[in-house]
Amino acid sequence: MTEDAFRDFFAAYFQHVWYFAVRRTRAPADADDVTSETFAVAWRRRADIPRDGGDRLWLFGVARNVLANSRRRADRQDRLRDRMAAMNEPTPPMEYETEDPAVWQALAALTEEHRDLLLMRFWNGLEVADIATVLGIRASLVSSRLHKAKERFRGELRRRDRGAAGEVIDDFPTERSTRP
Repeated sequence: MTEDAFRDFFAAYFQHVWYFAVRRTRAPADADDVTSETFAVAWRRRADIPRDGGDRLWLFGVARNVLANSRRRADRQDRLRDRMAAMNEPTPPMEYETEDPAVWQALAALTEEHRDLLLMRFWNGLEVADIATVLGIRASLVSSRLHKAKERFRGELRRRDRGAAGEVIDDFPTERSTRP
């Protein structure tokens, strides 16, 4: 199949393959990935594409295999993540260990960025400079973001009325400055 013939083939069947994929994936972006991989396989195997009108069904078979491979890959990644988590289960410092559901609800209400900063700092015990290295940004930026994250966390705790009326909530230790 020539490049021009493949372009026509792609144009004729793109929508069909995408609709096939979108009905079998969680999000349109996943369907986009399946569709692009399906046509990449079709390009590599263009000599195998049936010429007798079975080309659309052949593409569906390829898409089905791409979906199966994708699911197997996701399952392997999940199993690996679970094994690594079991091997490396972080233990919170004793002073931060809590069963208080308000703490976990307040953390869950934060943005992923703020939650991650707080967990790195107070669960993993990383210094501001270390967090900056992990994130690949300046320590001053980490300090600023961490300050905002702590303020939002405190606000979430207050909103949940964790303590008695009028209690000042300040569970964070004083941070050491990263400046000399």
